[in-house]
Amino acid sequence: MHKKKKTSVRRIVTGRIVSVLPVVLLQGLIIFGIARWLAPFATLFYSVLSVLSALFVLFLISNRGEGAYKMLWLLVMFVAPLPGALMYLFYGNKRTGKVLEQRLNAIHDSIPVTLNDDAKVQEQLENEEKRIAQTFSYLKKITGFPVLRNDSARYYPVGELLFEQMLSALKAAKRYVFIEYFIIQEGVMWEAMVDVMEQKVQEGVDIRVLYDDIGSIGTFSGRNRASLLKKGIKCEKFNPLIVLSGALNNRDHRKIMVVDGIVAFSGGINLADEYINAEHPFGHWKDIGFKITGDAIKSYSYMFIKFWNASSLNKITNALVGDDYDRTRRSDDMDFDGYVLPYYDSPNREEAASNNLFIDLLGQARDYIWFYTPYLLLGDGLRDAFVRAAQRGVDVRIVMPGIPDKKVVYRMSRSYYRDLLEAGVRIYEYTPGFVHAKACLMDDCTGSIGTVNLDYRSLYLHYECNALFYKASILEDLKKDFEASMKVSRERTVRQENKRLLHRIIDGTLRIFAPLV
Repeated sequence: MHKKKKTSVRRIVTGRIVSVLPVVLLQGLIIFGIARWLAPFATLFYSVLSVLSALFVLFLISNRGEGAYKMLWLLVMFVAPLPGALMYLFYGNKRTGKVLEQRLNAIHDSIPVTLNDDAKVQEQLENEEKRIAQTFSYLKKITGFPVLRNDSARYYPVGELLFEQMLSALKAAKRYVFIEYFIIQEGVMWEAMVDVMEQKVQEGVDIRVLYDDIGSIGTFSGRNRASLLKKGIKCEKFNPLIVLSGALNNRDHRKIMVVDGIVAFSGGINLADEYINAEHPFGHWKDIGFKITGDAIKSYSYMFIKFWNASSLNKITNALVGDDYDRTRRSDDMDFDGYVLPYYDSPNREEAASNNLFIDLLGQARDYIWFYTPYLLLGDGLRDAFVRAAQRGVDVRIVMPGIPDKKVVYRMSRSYYRDLLEAGVRIYEYTPGFVHAKACLMDDCTGSIGTVNLDYRSLYLHYECNALFYKASILEDLKKDFEASMKVSRERTVRQENKRLLHRIIDGTLRIFAPLV
């Protein structure tokens, strides 16, 4: 089975390379043609680009963007002013993703669900804890997603337990299922889901699958998509690889499944066998996720429908979802389990929502704040927030993989250890295998679970989804899981990070290029 999967992946990758190669060659010919055409005007062209390079430098310096990211581009322009200016135009600024963002915004009015903003919920939260209410208010302002009463949220400490619940909900579907994942790969997990989906389609259930074209480039091909369509399962890819552009950086890293407007699932797991430990390429795969009900489902449905309607001609309309989300709303006098704000990150917003959220929570923490992350590539602002929290006596901990999936990224991540450890941050490496979980827990009462890694891609370049909880019982289970994971992890020490000069130089060089990873 493993050998067969490797052969299939190799064939898919080869096919995708062959299909993309003509586009690359065509763009190369176009650039060569432009260069030949401009040759007689080389002096003028050089002068114009030199001025542009200077303007770009001034723009970068005055921009509010992440310092390390700006430093990388300043270095590129210093070493190669003309190519650097062109690279920045095509790949380095938010404008490269404007067309994609415009397509997403263009279908706003066609989304058949609206995000209800209940002022009473925000007011009640302010009465309970004003400071955390300000955090929720900030997130609402920059993402557009409301603060909600949490009906129920169930935590799953490993992917296989979450998958059992997902499969059970899929089997119970009556009207529709929305599935959106970064990676889909043939195997035990996906085949089990396809078997159920095929049966449900025959029963009249509308099933839609949205996957990221680059995220699944080696695991899910046009043939796989055609197979789903043949079975009656609607399937689309997000931001397809058609031409090389800066927008290709803006991947859909979200993980969402919604069933009938009754239940939603999210967390770290993709739809591939290692995420449920059916395979063990990097030891035990530590991942987490959750199942949620109530008003929060509407937010996840809104996320999916927006991306689906922007990617497909077969739009989701009110005829499909009906009044499902009005019926799920709870009355004010009913009990509820804390507060929740599900939202998604966009690389084209001026504010990096999750990055700023983590900085804010690190600043609020009084007793402790703990993180799960597979990668640790921090911008200056977030790194300084970790350092300041630890230096003022907060118990700051980060749980990282013990076995890496990407050795270069793992080495880059470890280059941040020394500064953090010296400040008092405690770093644990999960000895059984690879940690793919993404979560944060602060002072027993506030936490987030979602798809956001502590790296540049997640924090600045990808579309992500996350849920911020306050006084919800799911956080009790998250804490128990943190404690259990740390018991089987090795804690790093400052002494272990006292490296030779050559190693420090290598680490410093790697960190310069961390925003590109």
